[in-house]
Amino acid sequence: MSRRLLALLALGAASLAAQSAGDSKTPPDSPPAQLKTEHAKPATSDIEEVPAEEDVSLASTKFSFNPLQSKKDVAVGKEYAKKGNYRAAARRFLEATKWDDSNREAWLLLGDADERLKDKDGARSAYRKYIEVASDAKNAAEIRKKLAKLQN
Repeated sequence: MSRRLLALLALGAASLAAQSAGDSKTPPDSPPAQLKTEHAKPATSDIEEVPAEEDVSLASTKFSFNPLQSKKDVAVGKEYAKKGNYRAAARRFLEATKWDDSNREAWLLLGDADERLKDKDGARSAYRKYIEVASDAKNAAEIRKKLAKLQN
């Protein structure tokens, strides 16, 4: 084991030495490569370039119709709800509705999660959307009753 470690260290040191030897071949009085490229850039207009978002969690997601992603988010939300984490479940159900606005199950589960979180406005809007999307569902009458109870 120690022989392998020594061999890897020796190999790494040799590669660093080769890189530094390659860098020293440029004449000392020439400007660095970075300065050369800065002068070569064409003049830009008033438009400023926006740097790429470094933190992926801060980048906004662009939603488009994707029923598979919607089903995946519903499945993950169900797991969160099963564990009692209704806030995370509600976030997943909401995201599922953004991927597929006609996902009946996502609207119903979002209403249930919001109701458990004591968010009456969120539950009302989710149940209304569920009734709109699934007016022919077997449990539509039951959901209308829940919606009427939430109105009070």
